[in-house]
Amino acid sequence: TMKKFTLLDGAALVVWLLPAVYLFFIYSSLPQTVPMHYGLNGKVNRYGDKSELLTLQWIMLGVPVLVYLLLKFLPVIDPKKQIKYGESTFQKLAFGLVVFLTALNIVILFSTAHNGFKIDKLIFPLIGLMFVFLGNIMNSIKPNYFAGIRTPWTLENEDNWRATHRLASRIWFTGGIILTILMLFLSPEAGTIVFTTCVLIMAFVPIIYSYVYFIKHQFKQN
Repeated sequence: TMKKFTLLDGAALVVWLLPAVYLFFIYSSLPQTVPMHYGLNGKVNRYGDKSELLTLQWIMLGVPVLVYLLLKFLPVIDPKKQIKYGESTFQKLAFGLVVFLTALNIVILFSTAHNGFKIDKLIFPLIGLMFVFLGNIMNSIKPNYFAGIRTPWTLENEDNWRATHRLASRIWFTGGIILTILMLFLSPEAGTIVFTTCVLIMAFVPIIYSYVYFIKHQFKQN
């Protein structure tokens, strides 16, 4: 079935166009050589001609479109046809990802226009907020093959999926808030270590939990 163009699609389109509009207004005022790449410490490690920015923009604008369309049309390509029961969650997820990728793009453009403005002070907190958003909707994601904590144990058992996502929801939401606040105050070096450690914990704890849940309930059944 053909998907209708919704109000949320319209909002996503407006948000998606913001970096292109921003670049249009600042492009002529940019110097010929601009920062093109940043290290993990937020410092510029490569400069390039400003025309390279246009190529980068095609990529930065292309990714949100692909992500949005994939999530919008997931129910059509879902082999088990389960996604249709949680379609609104996937639409929220798609919109949230467009907002995040657009904000990321604007931060990069802003930093380029302001000669390598401390980009880590914006990007890390932004990713922290993304985790808060994901934690907020994690609990609503129904079992599927495309998004969520997809381990062999959660995909095999709906109770395992629900329990794991309940836990992930709390960890990501709380972890995201802590990360967002910490990243505003830590030095780039300390920030990189804390950020990497937090993200690894947030990623692995739900995976380990889903396995422990599986083992525990398997023993109960036996």
